[in-house]
Amino acid sequence: MVLKRFFARKESPARPPAALPAGKRVYAIGDIHGRDDLLGALIDKIEADDGARGPVETQILFLGDLPDRGPAPRKVIERAMALATAKPETVFIKGNHEELMIRVWDGDRPTAATFHRAGGRETLLSYGVTAEQYDSWDLGEVTDATTRVVPKAHIDFLRAFRPAYRLGDYFFTHAGVRPGIALDDQDEKDLRWIRSDFIESTADFGAVVVHGHTIRDEVEERENRIGIDTGAYASGRLTAIGLEGTDRWYLST
Repeated sequence: MVLKRFFARKESPARPPAALPAGKRVYAIGDIHGRDDLLGALIDKIEADDGARGPVETQILFLGDLPDRGPAPRKVIERAMALATAKPETVFIKGNHEELMIRVWDGDRPTAATFHRAGGRETLLSYGVTAEQYDSWDLGEVTDATTRVVPKAHIDFLRAFRPAYRLGDYFFTHAGVRPGIALDDQDEKDLRWIRSDFIESTADFGAVVVHGHTIRDEVEERENRIGIDTGAYASGRLTAIGLEGTDRWYLST
């Protein structure tokens, strides 16, 4: 008689939930795109929520794309600069729209075409350029005007933004990461511009990636990433994720 041997299938252990270090609380804010009204309202909500949760070390993170598209990019940048002064622990991550604005301010005329398509007109109008002036210019004049009307202090502020920020089991960046590349080895172009290769990936990136850049009607929460760009400039919904320990929650306008 042949005896059959049966072996119980070993299940892979469940991955522990992503967590921040003890004593830390983070609020990460998605793409603002010139909506200073929404940013002010969301900051008020963050401060109220933070106060209600008890004292810990709290940090606010901006995931990039402060300028362009919405009506008040200058006010957004000035509010962010004031917050950086009042709360030096605040983290600012550079998005592709900061990159465009900096490149045009530096005199990169070919980039002015992309800047224009991406909402640069609204940015320059917020700095005092009239619609009539802007609409009469060629791309060279748009480049020259950007250098002329945007204060160097504003560009210096944007230029100092980080490409990414890691804390605990979370990796914060603007657009996403390149699958198959270690987080420490990511190309900054990918961190600011990548889309489908990242969005469609089910890979384990080594941390949960919190990002903006790709607009969705609602927060997009996946096992390997969380997208919080809810299209504020058009939808009126600016979203932040709150994180503490293994908890996560969302605030929006």
